Amino acid sequence: MNDPLRVRFSGPLAAHADGLREELTARGYTPGSAALQLQLAVQLSRWMQARGLGVDGLTAGRVRDFFAQRRARGLKWQVSPQALSWLTDYLAARGLLPVPEPATESPGDVLLARYRRYLVQERGLAEQTTTRYLRVARRFLTACSPGGDLVADSVTAAAAFGFLTAECGGKSSGWAGCVTVAVRSLLRFLHLNGLIARPLAQAVPMPAQWRLAALPKTVGPGVLAALLDSCDRGAAAGRRDYAVLLLLSRLGLRAGEAAALQLCDVGWRDGTLRVRGKGSRIDVLPLPADAGEAIADYVRRGRPRQAGGPLFRRIGAPHGGLEPSSVTGIVYRACDRAGLPRTGAHRLRHTAAATMLGGGASLPQIAQVLRHASLATTAIYAKADRQALAALARPWPGGAA
Repeated sequence: MNDPLRVRFSGPLAAHADGLREELTARGYTPGSAALQLQLAVQLSRWMQARGLGVDGLTAGRVRDFFAQRRARGLKWQVSPQALSWLTDYLAARGLLPVPEPATESPGDVLLARYRRYLVQERGLAEQTTTRYLRVARRFLTACSPGGDLVADSVTAAAAFGFLTAECGGKSSGWAGCVTVAVRSLLRFLHLNGLIARPLAQAVPMPAQWRLAALPKTVGPGVLAALLDSCDRGAAAGRRDYAVLLLLSRLGLRAGEAAALQLCDVGWRDGTLRVRGKGSRIDVLPLPADAGEAIADYVRRGRPRQAGGPLFRRIGAPHGGLEPSSVTGIVYRACDRAGLPRTGAHRLRHTAAATMLGGGASLPQIAQVLRHASLATTAIYAKADRQALAALARPWPGGAA
């Protein structure tokens, strides 16, 4: 059965059958996929009917019970409540589900909630950065609290050193720096709020990092051409991936910036692109002709027919926007198709900077395109032009230059 109209409902969800079909169509499901989703909804409805439950009795706990019984029967497919998240979202949006009882918060949850407010309201950090800091904070407090409760009483400088040693061992200096900054932020918050007596953030040193010590890694013109040629521009996914790769390599967008683009950010008349960057910064950049043509081709013949919302969307249903990890996945898959070693999306940002430098652009101009807050950040690309640097090289003492 691959026709949603042929799926026959019984039980308390039968009254909402037409609305559920429309919901799946709006989410971009094909008729076959929609029929499979509706069949699972029918099974839930019959399960509710057998237990005398109405829609107002469909709590999160009962949804978990339904899927627990499916797993107990040995089923391997559609055995998680996530499989029916579309249905519960539909019912909740119409006020049909019972209001969940407020969960009892543990002291650790209260502490992390306070820390989150501090990060957002006082530090003004972006959502992605806040989430990363909270993740590190939870791991750190768990390591400091062998009893299980996340409390600040057992936080010491020795505990911070031990956590960072275990967390950063064998990792890159960049990763170690990110974790250390997050731990120092938490320690600063705990001291400011009187939860620890001493300012331990000052006792946690940053790992050794030498600015401008390494050359920025880029991909050559041949590699970039191979990545672009690997996209099947006759398919929706290929049109999307081609446009994403062009924006990464021509404008130096970060993965998160590409994922955050909205359809309204494209200036179709004036040839511009509005980019939401770090620190809630918004910049308007000139859109290169080839990138603009690729975006237009994707919107016309590849993007799901949905007005507004994210510019780049998932190909399969539900047609939600991309995550930053999805943009990285686009680059990975292009490398796989081209038979090349995998490289990250950020290397294409370095490639854009190196290309502009090779074309005669100045560092301030590159900084404007890459949206660097400080020109010192752009200075690393001054080393990318090795031919220009060769003119500055001094002869080696006692030998030929």
